[in-house]
Amino acid sequence: MREIIITATEANQRLDKFLLKYLKRCPKSFLYKAMRTKKVKYNKKKPTGSEILKEQDVIALYFTEEQFAAFENLKKVEEVPISFKVAYEDNNLLIVDKPMGLLTQKDTKEGHSLADEVLYYLKENQSYSPELSKGFTPAPCNRLDRNTAGIVLVGKNLLATQALSEMLKTKQLSKYYLSIVLGRMTSPMFLKGYHLKEQGKNEVIISDHYVEGAKPVETRINPLKTNGRYTLVEVQLVTGKTHQIRAHLGQVGHPIIGDPKYGDQLENKYFKDQYGLKSQVLCAYKIKFEFCKEPFVYLQNRVFTVTAPQIYSEICRGECLI
Repeated sequence: MREIIITATEANQRLDKFLLKYLKRCPKSFLYKAMRTKKVKYNKKKPTGSEILKEQDVIALYFTEEQFAAFENLKKVEEVPISFKVAYEDNNLLIVDKPMGLLTQKDTKEGHSLADEVLYYLKENQSYSPELSKGFTPAPCNRLDRNTAGIVLVGKNLLATQALSEMLKTKQLSKYYLSIVLGRMTSPMFLKGYHLKEQGKNEVIISDHYVEGAKPVETRINPLKTNGRYTLVEVQLVTGKTHQIRAHLGQVGHPIIGDPKYGDQLENKYFKDQYGLKSQVLCAYKIKFEFCKEPFVYLQNRVFTVTAPQIYSEICRGECLI
């Protein structure tokens, strides 16, 4: 028999979902049968699986050691170099500044991602223990493209992660990006359109009218300075679809410089030759906590910013955009 006492990190999730994470290799059918036959007890009672865990709840598992060995798959935290900067951290939240060139989540077995770096960082500063937190693994709550730099949010416990995901989904957090686009722009733009992923491609199409399968998108653009040929802009992402900013700006004739998918190839060559730029100039530089829910009410109206990569400053100076 093994007894599990629920920690604050593991609370606020369904019992069955917790156990399926705790016993990663356990078949669902086996787990539900174990609950029906009282081989799993929740606070000394027969559970249904739908109970919401609270801190200090007790789960008793009447399995053999051979069964535990077969079902468990302890999360291995690889030692990886830390390339991100910490913008803010408390007991619930880690805000990191992701560098250009780093995937948010790994897409192959090779190399490592921001998620791997975050996990190692939290293990090293003792915010996360894979041995003690088998039912929860911290991970980024929002994603950025590999070559988009800037702010990524990480919940350090389940309640915080659930709250961040909900706040991102319901637009209670306002996200702002810095970019440099082709063309002269002097007035704010509020762009609306329809977003559709292209079949078999890692690209999207933004259209002015609805097409089957498309989702509505909104993007706000605020010009900061123009030299007549290029414009430094702040972009507020109202909806959050794949490549939305890049495709939306390209669709209205103001493609992001350096963008290999939606940009102007001749302009991209100029910036590569002149500044060594190899990817789009797009940085998630600011986030505002507009409407906070627990456990983040203490962050109400807080604004967090990060500094754009050095090459952005070099381009702005060289092109008179500062």
